[in-house]
Amino acid sequence: MRALTMEYAVVIEKGPTSYSAHVPDFPECVAAAETEEEVCSLIREAIELYVETLEEDGLPIPAPQRYNRSMLTSRCPHLR
Repeated sequence: MRALTMEYAVVIEKGPTSYSAHVPDFPECVAAAETEEEVCSLIREAIELYVETLEEDGLPIPAPQRYNRSMLTSRCPHLR
């Protein structure tokens, strides 16, 4: 797989007992876990698998949309 060099927004939300994450540009990419560290790892894996599937199916990878950076912050260092 080639390296994905585009930057996509990842939204992480803390619930009462867990964390969830989703990628607005890839609606199919979601993750949930008990810890923030784990949800960061899982969403990265979901993104990689989604992009691999698009490439295998010969489909284009959607370009990232622009979001107001003041609304989005990454708490997953390895996703920056």
